[in-house]
Amino acid sequence: MQYNCKKETTGMDTFEKIRALLAEQLDVDPAKITLESDIMSDFEADSLDIVDMVMTLEDEFGIEVPDDAIESLRTVGDVVNFVDSHAQN
Repeated sequence: MQYNCKKETTGMDTFEKIRALLAEQLDVDPAKITLESDIMSDFEADSLDIVDMVMTLEDEFGIEVPDDAIESLRTVGDVVNFVDSHAQN
């Protein structure tokens, strides 16, 4: 599934798109995904899931996620903030 969510997406639009992406990738009910959700502990994601998520974020949002930034992407809110701040640059 492709998401058309390049640089014009911000805030809640970004959250909705990331929620759909995570729900599909991690086989999680979208209603259970909140900004406060911890991706690894709440959804039992492993390091491979995180790598897949990062690659999808890069493709879908047209951003680059440096390796040293990946550790800071613990919650869904962290991911939304990262995408919003980097997609605007």
